[in-house]
Amino acid sequence: MIGIQIFAILIIATMFAAVAAVGLHWLLLQTAFQLMRPAARRTSLRTELVRGTAQLARAFAAKR
Repeated sequence: MIGIQIFAILIIATMFAAVAAVGLHWLLLQTAFQLMRPAARRTSLRTELVRGTAQLARAFAAKR
């Protein structure tokens, strides 16, 4: 009788651990997607950086 109880407790603990692992995995996956979302939304570039890079490229190309 005690053996069956221990086995049942082992099964319940294993199921609880599996549910907790799946839940944690889902939570971390959702967090990763939330962290990636702002990077995908930023489409506006700073034009002064682009113009400065173009001017720098022209300056180096003129000296060659």
